Amino acid sequence: MQKLVWLNGEVTPLEDAKTSVADHSFLYGDGLFEGIRIYHHKVFKLDEHLDRLYHGIKYLNYKMTITQPQLRQIILDTCKKSDMDAGYIRLNVTRGTGLGLDPKNIDQQPNVMVMINSLALYPESAYETGLDVVTTSFKTIPADALDPRLKCIGKYASNILAKQEANTRGAGEGLMLNHQGELAECTGDNIFLIQNGVIRTPDPASGILKGVTRDTVIDLARGIGIKVEECKLTPFDLYSADEAFLTGTAAEVIPMVTIDGRNIGDGQPGHITKQLIELYRIETYNGVPF
Repeated sequence: MQKLVWLNGEVTPLEDAKTSVADHSFLYGDGLFEGIRIYHHKVFKLDEHLDRLYHGIKYLNYKMTITQPQLRQIILDTCKKSDMDAGYIRLNVTRGTGLGLDPKNIDQQPNVMVMINSLALYPESAYETGLDVVTTSFKTIPADALDPRLKCIGKYASNILAKQEANTRGAGEGLMLNHQGELAECTGDNIFLIQNGVIRTPDPASGILKGVTRDTVIDLARGIGIKVEECKLTPFDLYSADEAFLTGTAAEVIPMVTIDGRNIGDGQPGHITKQLIELYRIETYNGVPF
């Protein structure tokens, strides 16, 4: 098992991979990324991640020369060379190379990277005890500035600031509201709450990244007969919830047990949350083999 990087057609060990300092993402944050998990020698939700990536490529008008099927095969081939049974794929696509904000003045040949690495966002104990979460002062970027469905590298500066604030307050994660004061998302995760047996999560119109793990968990919950609503939510809904949990590619499904010093329910991971954690872990066996 080896940590590898495929960069513009060349495969190297992770520590040897290099990109230009004039890459537009390095200079301006002008790039897209996806985080994808490897479980059981399979790539989980590969096509869903690639669909989102290529929607972003079209939105940002990159001159992408690698087709989606070609990139899919590149990812699988690189995973096979790495031979990691469990790992984390970081996929980056940037606009190109050159100094200057105006795309017409740079080489618009996208730089494409596939990194095979490992990532553990939370310790296993956090899945047993749950996370303490605080509402941060940083808001999500509104859709009229940059569509929140876009997984753009540059927009994550605000998420990093929110995470830093949560760290200084001793919390495991930070909640970000939108500019209307509604629940949006955490710094790297989507948020769900449960009340009277119904799961509720912010609607995409609330200014959230429409997470792949989020969609997977919604399907799993509905598959066992649990009602799921995507709707506008406020902190009041979260404070009065019976259970809550977060989802993300790196986080998977993790309980949330307090918000702003208030217990959610009895302050312990709830029954439905535990059920969805187990269902999600079973679902990870259904990936694309390499």
